[in-house]
Amino acid sequence: MIYISTGIAIVMAMGVFMLRMKETKKPVNEKKIILPPLFMSTGALMFIFPMFRVSRYEFLEALVAGMLFSILLIKTSKFEVRDEKIYILRSKAFIFILIGLMVIRLVAKIMLGSTLEIGVLSGMFFLLAFAMIVPWRIAMLYQYKKVKAASFS
Repeated sequence: MIYISTGIAIVMAMGVFMLRMKETKKPVNEKKIILPPLFMSTGALMFIFPMFRVSRYEFLEALVAGMLFSILLIKTSKFEVRDEKIYILRSKAFIFILIGLMVIRLVAKIMLGSTLEIGVLSGMFFLLAFAMIVPWRIAMLYQYKKVKAASFS
């Protein structure tokens, strides 16, 4: 089961990378920044089922790890104005950060997979990803509004 979920995570990471590269070719707006975490939030419905529920300690652990990882994404997300539109800059470090996060996630999954049930582990990794994406997108929205105010006022 760990191998299947790892394979799926790798495919998803490649998808994120491809989406991010596409994202740099089109102008950004508030909606494009806010919607991904909202769509992802529906995944929290997994916690309706007891097998996915995590303890308070596991919840805090995943939350803190996700927020720490978000710092890397925040630091590499920059905007620029081209043709009177705002674009996200392509970061050379993004692919390395994405690969690094995947490796850390894989190592953590292997280490924790023997001590935690697969449902709890899934719940923790969902929380980690959500806790990483939300601060990143909030920071992006703040940066976007700053660039927009400076450029179009």
